[in-house]
Amino acid sequence: MKTRAFFLTKLTIGLLVAGSIAACNQNKTGDKSTSSAAAISANGGIVFVNQDTLLSKYEYFKDMTKRLEDKNKSATGDVDSRRQALQREVADYQKSANTLSADQRSTTEQRLQREGQEFQSYQQNAAGQFQNEQSSEQQKLYEKVALFMKDYAKAKGYKMVLTFQKGNTNVWYADPGLDVTTDVVKGLNDAYAKDKK
Repeated sequence: MKTRAFFLTKLTIGLLVAGSIAACNQNKTGDKSTSSAAAISANGGIVFVNQDTLLSKYEYFKDMTKRLEDKNKSATGDVDSRRQALQREVADYQKSANTLSADQRSTTEQRLQREGQEFQSYQQNAAGQFQNEQSSEQQKLYEKVALFMKDYAKAKGYKMVLTFQKGNTNVWYADPGLDVTTDVVKGLNDAYAKDKK
């Protein structure tokens, strides 16, 4: 068993060394005008998409972001107006508390306390609903891009499409010739334009 493992290890190292030498020789004698992406594509290789660029140029993402910002602004405005109305009621009560009877004060305080609890529940529900909508939109975005990337990779003959994002240390370096972001953004925007019609 040890002999077999030793043989496999030597064979693997030998193949790696031979592959490295062949790759070095290919780089020295290869046609310089051939792009890296085309060479990788011909071999069914690996390419990457810059996620930051994709999101900044993908029209669906821009529209989704605008929809979410509008919903957030509307929900925030509604919550703020309810908060202000409640604060006015409390301020009005505090101004007139000395002129009210004990029963009236007690009834008003209980009502204001109940309204305060209802406001807190409303605020929490509004925030939860917005988070659910945001999560749902992000899931739709992911599914759209993932489905497109699957078809794109198949059509181009890629075996793997990676994502690259500034600050994400999963990819420290990638040859710029492997960057297919521009092509992907164009394809996604074309597909989105068709969906909008």
